[in-house]
Amino acid sequence: MDIKVTLNPNPKAKPTDTSALGFGQIFTDHMFRWTWNSEEGWHNPRIVPFENLSIHPASTVLHYGSEIFEGLKAYRRADGKVQMFRPIENIRRMNNSAERLCLPQMPEEDLMQALVEFVRLEQDWTPSDKGTSLYLRPFMFGNDESLGVHAVHNAEFIIIASPVGSYYKEGLNPVKIMIEDQDVRAVRGGTGYAKCGGNYAASNRAGERAEQQGYSQVLWLDGVERKYIEEVGAMNVMFKINGEIVTPKLTGSILPGITRKSCIEFLKSEGIEVSERLLSVEELAQAMTDGTLEEAWGCGTAAVISPIGELCYKDHKYIINNNEIGELSQHLYDSITGIQWGEVEDKFGWIVEV
Repeated sequence: MDIKVTLNPNPKAKPTDTSALGFGQIFTDHMFRWTWNSEEGWHNPRIVPFENLSIHPASTVLHYGSEIFEGLKAYRRADGKVQMFRPIENIRRMNNSAERLCLPQMPEEDLMQALVEFVRLEQDWTPSDKGTSLYLRPFMFGNDESLGVHAVHNAEFIIIASPVGSYYKEGLNPVKIMIEDQDVRAVRGGTGYAKCGGNYAASNRAGERAEQQGYSQVLWLDGVERKYIEEVGAMNVMFKINGEIVTPKLTGSILPGITRKSCIEFLKSEGIEVSERLLSVEELAQAMTDGTLEEAWGCGTAAVISPIGELCYKDHKYIINNNEIGELSQHLYDSITGIQWGEVEDKFGWIVEV
């Protein structure tokens, strides 16, 4: 793929205070763009100066939510080189999301080339302080200039990047989670396994209610029986119950997280089995009651590992592991972030150097 590059004639000053980076507030000088239509297919790949988009008021994405996205990071190693963590998994998940939303598929090798060349151009934006990274947001949207409801005939794919600060400015402290028994995130047969904006918009109401009661996020139950644990906030979730590592199985309503997959593969490499199975809220409540719930944590790109110190279910509050991060949670965090920042040997072939 021949990517045309147009350099920004007015590059911005790069931030020097990484403590003020936050998340997704500052953007780099360029973005990658790729256009698709049903006649020509994918064409005109280009890296251009970062700028606002101009779209038709009848654009499909504005009316029918034909949009998908991904989130991954580039990390600066101690030797100054920049690397990405398992980008092929994001590429494949994005194509799965595209299939579900009736958006066009992208050739894996071309998308990998786009990511590598874009990050290579913007690599100076990758901060070097511990816990910081360059967050990459690929996204695609339908762009038909018509109000008809149908599979899209025109689409746009874009990658933008943002230097982000450490998720844990004050240490890896456990969070408080409320088990949600009113709203649901997704149902089987829907878009739960796809990474699309509508899933996140629909989750905000429950999240707001939880925050008003002093909780960081909600723990979702399945949308059919309101019985089985699914995700925590915008992350996958894992538990250690009486020595067994349990994570909800992928039933079609749960996002197949890349950090989730990495945790499972890493644990298995150390001889620790992980049960991917249905886990009822009643079983979890019993484990919380009798003290056999030893650890609980969320896992996702932003936090990597987010230990859970308190769960609330039907007004009953349960403290997990004395509201401290567990030994296994800490081990997973140290090991996976160590690979991401090049501090631990990558025995899995997960790293792509830029």
